[in-house]
Amino acid sequence: MVETKTLTGGQGVVACLKRAGVAKVFCVPGESYLPVMDAMYDEPSIELISCRHEGGASFMAEGYAKSTGEPSVVMATRAVGGTNLAIGVHTAYQDSTPMVVFLGQVHTAFRGREGFQEVELDQFFSHIAKWTVEIKEAARIPELVSRAFKIAKSGRPGPVVVSLPEDMLRDTAEMKFMPTLNRSNPAPSTSEIEKTFALLKEAKKPLIIAGGGVVRANAETELLTLAHSTGIPVMASFRRHDVFPNNHDLYVGHLGLGTPKAILETAKQADIIVVAGSRLSEITSQDYSLFNDQQTLIHIDISEETIGKVFTPAIGILSDAKEALKVMSSMPLTLNPEAVQWAKERRDIFVKHSELQVKEPTNESITYQQSIHILQNELPQETIFTNDAGNFATWFHNYFTFTKEKTYIGPTSGAMGYGIPAAIGVKCANPNVPVVSLSGDGGAMMTIQELETAVRYQIPILSIIYNNQVYGTIRMHQEMNFPERVIGTNLGNVNFVLLAQAMGASAELIDTADQFKEALKKAISNPLPTLLELRMDPEQISVSKTISDLRKNH
Repeated sequence: MVETKTLTGGQGVVACLKRAGVAKVFCVPGESYLPVMDAMYDEPSIELISCRHEGGASFMAEGYAKSTGEPSVVMATRAVGGTNLAIGVHTAYQDSTPMVVFLGQVHTAFRGREGFQEVELDQFFSHIAKWTVEIKEAARIPELVSRAFKIAKSGRPGPVVVSLPEDMLRDTAEMKFMPTLNRSNPAPSTSEIEKTFALLKEAKKPLIIAGGGVVRANAETELLTLAHSTGIPVMASFRRHDVFPNNHDLYVGHLGLGTPKAILETAKQADIIVVAGSRLSEITSQDYSLFNDQQTLIHIDISEETIGKVFTPAIGILSDAKEALKVMSSMPLTLNPEAVQWAKERRDIFVKHSELQVKEPTNESITYQQSIHILQNELPQETIFTNDAGNFATWFHNYFTFTKEKTYIGPTSGAMGYGIPAAIGVKCANPNVPVVSLSGDGGAMMTIQELETAVRYQIPILSIIYNNQVYGTIRMHQEMNFPERVIGTNLGNVNFVLLAQAMGASAELIDTADQFKEALKKAISNPLPTLLELRMDPEQISVSKTISDLRKNH
């Protein structure tokens, strides 16, 4: 039913947010969109979370949307605010995260004169957003905002940027609000399923690679059912570890950075590969080198543009992952004995290379392996993790066992500074579940000011910072390519404990595994945000190599 109201532009935007079911809006305030903020003052169903930096606000919104599966909202002012939050837009674009970005814009009468903070925002964001639009007439707000939400969550989800000229937000107009549209869920055709069945029936080494499309479609149960019914082993694409229980006999690894070669070999040996909801990114495909001409690819994706973009499949299935996996689960498929044996062998390989070899917590200096062991043993199964980019994360990726869906949120874009603000967004969506962020000292310093946001809004996240005083990933590559010519990668000694305490958070310095274990137990029940700073040895630069090793091998 159509509903007509006379509202200002700012009121119209807020009315649209309410109709879309938006509960949280992340922002840094700006005078260019004050009419929207003022209208939000009168809307108790929407909480405005005012952040310390637009980049942090956009990461919070991105983490919130990843966790809920619904479009999140972030707001900022004109060019300076918009450019600051561009990192979150790019992350949402590469991670297929539904997000609607509202940016205040220069007064229409001042445009084209290089006005104060003037940039053509719709053009600026056009390469890293799914759709961009500027609303020039207040009467069109319901139409265009509704379209923004629809585009953000339809097909392959992504960010949409909406530019709001300052004068338009103050204008009054008669607005027509239409019913909201549901996300469509296309299903595979009968012929596509029959062809898929025919190929899998002859497979000797079949494999499923599951990606973000499975997570977005809430199809983890259907994936598990398919694996059970067919016996086909499953690998997770980059930073989608939680798409399939890692302790399952048919889980055979993660296609990421620093994945052991023996585990990657599984994907290289496979003869039939079913790719469900993955765009086969540079990382997942190991620099686009993982697959060969002897392999047969079956690519399932909700985006027609994604199918065949990187590798040409024998069968391309345009479908929602849930619908496709549900239909495939009903296939009367029995693997031949060779395929069953191969699946067991590849599982054994995964277990061998992902088991932690650690001593019980001691008073010796803590290691990365010990920290992962303690996280695994001390935290509840439903704990949700976020992480920054950085070499510290390879220990987490290789050795932590995810047993429950929707418990991992990481940036496939590789954005630094993601961990802490994303954890805040995730905790807003999951207030009754522990949320833990993992960061290196380099990434943490990019957005650590958002701890104050968490304190102010009483959002009790746990932030773990691995401090080795080095930009670790870059230092590793530096030593591999230009050994002993260290420039730009050493960092100063930041006292993260004092920094966190100055913002009102709890904090503790950790030197040993014993300390970490005890501090973790206290932190989980702390009503305040907590930061644990782990002092790490910079010599251990990666999972398999020290700096000395890299120099010797050059």
